[in-house]
Amino acid sequence: QVQLVESGGGSAQVGGSLMLSCVVAEDRYGVHNIYPMGWFHQPPGQEREGVAAIDRDGRTSYRASAAGRFTISKDPSGNTLYLELNSLKPEDTGLYFCAVAATLFCRDGRCFNSRPIDFGQGTQVTVSS
Repeated sequence: QVQLVESGGGSAQVGGSLMLSCVVAEDRYGVHNIYPMGWFHQPPGQEREGVAAIDRDGRTSYRASAAGRFTISKDPSGNTLYLELNSLKPEDTGLYFCAVAATLFCRDGRCFNSRPIDFGQGTQVTVSS
């Protein structure tokens, strides 16, 4: 099991930006250096869905609603994952979770993952007009 800790959430205006971070607090087997990592979004009262993914080689992929507005990246050590949110919309409101799984990618506008998948506790983003 991988322990992940997100931060950076908060309130923003429509059109604004936020930078989310996720630190790998514990990873007994070092899987975060092998498996892809990603970000998930859970709007209020809705299911959690993948937003963006990055593989061990740094290749990125995005859900359709995030493409062109969000950027996923990792620091050189691979121990911190980022999600830069730009051009925020009210529908971007919700909890954002980082995750690691053996399979995690986005294609044709949707994101897919295998199980098991490890999530952090989430960080809240609220976008208002």
